[in-house]
Amino acid sequence: MKFRPLHDRVLLRRIEQEAKTAGGIIIPDTAQEKPMEGEIVAVGTGHVNDNGDVRPLDVKEGDKVIFSKWAGTEVMIEGEELMVMKESDLIGVIAA
Repeated sequence: MKFRPLHDRVLLRRIEQEAKTAGGIIIPDTAQEKPMEGEIVAVGTGHVNDNGDVRPLDVKEGDKVIFSKWAGTEVMIEGEELMVMKESDLIGVIAA
């Protein structure tokens, strides 16, 4: 199934964090917070302003981003858990 977010929304996949600390302590799944980093899978066409003009999004497919802790809606697409959120919920792009 193909999925394209509408307008200023993005589809992203969470990037899982290490389950071990730098000191070698393994953190159980129940104590781990969900990661706030993700990779953009698909982007909408852009933000439509009051005049009807479309402003393209600042992110593109493949960008690694940090997003707000309570942002987005989790969706299941082809058996994979992904997130849909507005571009305004993104905090920034992680430079490669």
